[in-house]
Amino acid sequence: MSPQPPWKSWYKTARWQRLRLQTFLRDHYTCQCGCGRIKGNTSLLVCDHKIPHRGDERLFWDETNLQTLLKPCHDKRKQQAEQSSLHTRGIWH
Repeated sequence: MSPQPPWKSWYKTARWQRLRLQTFLRDHYTCQCGCGRIKGNTSLLVCDHKIPHRGDERLFWDETNLQTLLKPCHDKRKQQAEQSSLHTRGIWH
């Protein structure tokens, strides 16, 4: 099994936890996908990177690249993005 990419450990840092909570506070705990739902329980929220960082440290820590999403909205959006990229990854011909 290959080792995890170094950026995976960034999510476990105190710096990330602070940035995550700051993002939720800035966004008033409101999902930014357009649904407008508010959740005070942060375990139901995701601090999402608008532009995927793909290991780019600058994008990872850029607070302007972060938004609050409800977990179901995040997961739905992520799944849609992955499905739409299948043809570019050679899955569909």
